[in-house]
Amino acid sequence: MKQTFWQAGHKPTLFSAFLYFDLSFMVWVLLGPLAVQIAGDLALTPAQKGMMVATPVLTGALLRMIMGILVDQIQPKKAGIIGQLIVIAALATAWLNGIHSYQQALILGVFLGVAGASFAVALPLASRWYPPEHQGTALGIAGAGNSGTALAALFAPGLALAFGWSNVFGLALIPLIITLVLYSLLAKDAPNPPASKSVSEYLHVLKDKDAWWFMFFYSVTFGGFVGMASSLTIYFNDQYGLDAVHAGYFTAACVFAGSLVRPIGGNLADRLGGIRTLSVMYVIAACFLFILSVGLKTQLSGLLVVICAMMALGMGNGAVFQLVPQRFRKEIGVMTGLIGMAGGIGGFYLASSLGYSKQLTGSYQIGLTLFACLAIIALIGLTFVKQRWRTTWGSAAVTSAKV
Repeated sequence: MKQTFWQAGHKPTLFSAFLYFDLSFMVWVLLGPLAVQIAGDLALTPAQKGMMVATPVLTGALLRMIMGILVDQIQPKKAGIIGQLIVIAALATAWLNGIHSYQQALILGVFLGVAGASFAVALPLASRWYPPEHQGTALGIAGAGNSGTALAALFAPGLALAFGWSNVFGLALIPLIITLVLYSLLAKDAPNPPASKSVSEYLHVLKDKDAWWFMFFYSVTFGGFVGMASSLTIYFNDQYGLDAVHAGYFTAACVFAGSLVRPIGGNLADRLGGIRTLSVMYVIAACFLFILSVGLKTQLSGLLVVICAMMALGMGNGAVFQLVPQRFRKEIGVMTGLIGMAGGIGGFYLASSLGYSKQLTGSYQIGLTLFACLAIIALIGLTFVKQRWRTTWGSAAVTSAKV
């Protein structure tokens, strides 16, 4: 990484954005690693398990647009503090009162969706401090907060075994409160932010066809990542008979791999161009999702294939957000919300479809195959628009970044 990157921007804010994103993502997918134990106590069907872990993903997606608007109205730091307080209150309520039914689990999932909306705060908070040539790297580092999903998978099942899954909600409050304090002290809004816009102006961006392309592209990369992260504990438990703790370890390995390469994806996009990097990642992700859909017989082979798929999706996330600030520099707040919303919807689709696929057919093949096909369709779409992008807003005359 070039030395000039560390001389640009504001490092405490970049760290704060990463930490806030990381811990928010940890609780966003918390129901996934706990799903095996919760499903056993509440007697949930495969479809209900899929819907339970998908609900926070969907609500997080829908709230990202609202949070994106809030970011531009009151600045990222204040919006982040509000979101953290809501999540802390929801977890405290669940811990003190308990979760006794499927419906209550879904209600908690709705409030955990606020944590998923942190995406629309953390990325603009970091992005506004960095010039175009460093956007991929900066957003890759902030976006590596995806690794919080691995923390949930690594620790939640074991803590649930030791203390009961309901008490995990209370234990999660400890790092969340620490993060809130650090964020409040260290994060700083960038000077000269974009002027606030009306809601109608936010909706106006949807008239731009490039906005829809970016939403679709991210619905595949991030949707695949978070959908898999939410479902893998259930998958490894069902497919290979692993107990909740060991299934959580497998999930953590996969999610860590996909999260840690997101900055690499952003940095590669800075060096080689976002379109070229993203195209390669779609091919790799589709191939490994197709392989996974056939139902690999051994735990090790399944683990390795999932890791490869998650790494491709994670790097694809970084590549998408190397491109977005080049195209929508002045609308980065609302576009982060819109694109993040689309990514969450993709994750909801994957997580819920895996549950229904298992219930209706007895396997996950149909759900995985359909999502692999979406990656191929995204590759075709990217091929369709790349020439226009490179000769308009992505040309050397317009931006110093490689597109």
